[in-house]
Amino acid sequence: MKRRHFLASLAALSLPLSEAWAARTKPKPGAKPASSKPGSNARGASAKPPRGARNATSANSRRGAARAAVPAAPAGPTVHTAEDPIIEKPPQGTTAAKLPPVKAPEPPTEWRTFEITTRIELRSSGQTRLWLPLPLNQDTLYQRTLGHSWEGNPTSSTMRRLPDGDLEVFHCHWDEGRNGTLTLKTLVTTADRHFDITKRTVAPEREDILRRNLQATRLIPNDGLAFQLGERIVGRIKDPVAQAKAIYDWVIDNTTYDPTLPGCGTGDVRKQLVSGQYGGRSADINGLFVSICRAVGIPARCVYGLRTGSSRLFRSLGLTADDATRGHHVRAEFYIPGYGWIPLDPSDVRKVIAMEAISDRDSKLLALRRVLFGVWEMNWTAFNVGSDITLPGQQIPQAFLLHPQLENGSRVLDGLNPSALQYSISSRRVEL
Repeated sequence: MKRRHFLASLAALSLPLSEAWAARTKPKPGAKPASSKPGSNARGASAKPPRGARNATSANSRRGAARAAVPAAPAGPTVHTAEDPIIEKPPQGTTAAKLPPVKAPEPPTEWRTFEITTRIELRSSGQTRLWLPLPLNQDTLYQRTLGHSWEGNPTSSTMRRLPDGDLEVFHCHWDEGRNGTLTLKTLVTTADRHFDITKRTVAPEREDILRRNLQATRLIPNDGLAFQLGERIVGRIKDPVAQAKAIYDWVIDNTTYDPTLPGCGTGDVRKQLVSGQYGGRSADINGLFVSICRAVGIPARCVYGLRTGSSRLFRSLGLTADDATRGHHVRAEFYIPGYGWIPLDPSDVRKVIAMEAISDRDSKLLALRRVLFGVWEMNWTAFNVGSDITLPGQQIPQAFLLHPQLENGSRVLDGLNPSALQYSISSRRVEL
């Protein structure tokens, strides 16, 4: 071989060897540089290790390289719980992690005003106290309370708001042996509520409110069977809006609406989970949705209210006259960072199936199913979001307050028993 060919081959071979040596001797990030000690060579390199140590180092390097060559197992979707909610660790690439630019909320242009009148008549055999739930005390983009007025003969009366703001009530009492009368009128204006996934339009909710709507209550659990069910429903879905939609669809497909139950049902989700029999009325069906959402780390809550007008969707979803005495209805909403509280109502889908004798595959029902995920038709007035509440003057908490409640002596009565509490509620649309 000629001399120039030999030198060229040697130069080509020395390049990868020098790169390998540089990679081997490159200090690790954060490592301290080696100091020069007596006995070091002229280039500052430390003394060579013993032959056995060099062999061990080479073996360890080979084993480390083999381990590095094995591909890491793909990470599964993050499983959230009520203690590790979606609001703290949103999955990357989801609606909770990548949000559209913030825009100022656009107030609705079409509002309807309703006058809600509650009349109470009672015959007292002892001191009597009465609690009436009032519409939301805070204005929203879909509802505003314009004012209250009342007349009657109670000994004293007041409006009381619970410390957390979840509930406001009209509280009054009559002395012993005095027949009572009361007429309470409230003006409320409402606008249809819509959720638009393309817009991020609201400021973050208060941390304490979100925490409260992740916690379990006496009737709505957030662990155990609720978590197992939620984990099975959500599966590999990462996006929180899609998770809530999967829970919404499951609740519709696996519950039944029972119109024979009094009021809005008991709201006992624990009983449903233990028995495996899902359904009831609005407090039961929408309470089940809330329970599963909380279990997988999505803040959710029931909203208790009253139907106040006719429906443009289905006849059974609104009033057919001014009488709203049996118009109480519970809805639900869930929270996603950047989008705020998103409305929905799986119970009304099941109600249409039960009351309108309509097939599950009817095109009108499929359209309603799409509409009621993200829309509230505001022929309904929201009263409160309180749960496990203790009313002013009482000691024992109750699951929720939706109907008028009366305490006569040692008896506690509510509007579910017409013979015990004579009352009526009417609602009519007015023009201001």
